[in-house]
Amino acid sequence: MTLYDVLGVTQHADKETIKKAYRDLAKKYHPDANQGDTTAEEKFKEISTAYSTLSDDTERIKYDASLVNPFMGQNGFGAYFIEFLF
Repeated sequence: MTLYDVLGVTQHADKETIKKAYRDLAKKYHPDANQGDTTAEEKFKEISTAYSTLSDDTERIKYDASLVNPFMGQNGFGAYFIEFLF
């Protein structure tokens, strides 16, 4: 499952679509709205992580690169090359 799947958007979604999807899901799974529901709390954390990565242009480029080539991801040697570009 990708971070795009977590938010229910396509890989080509723009920032506004990603933001809207995050807000809708965050309201649904927020711990205050689901007190005592550990599943909802975990889902909220997953949604927040996905949004944090996909809303940041540099992190999103790194993430997208890791989908195509695992060695280009955040922990691979390609991350240094991507950092060099920015």
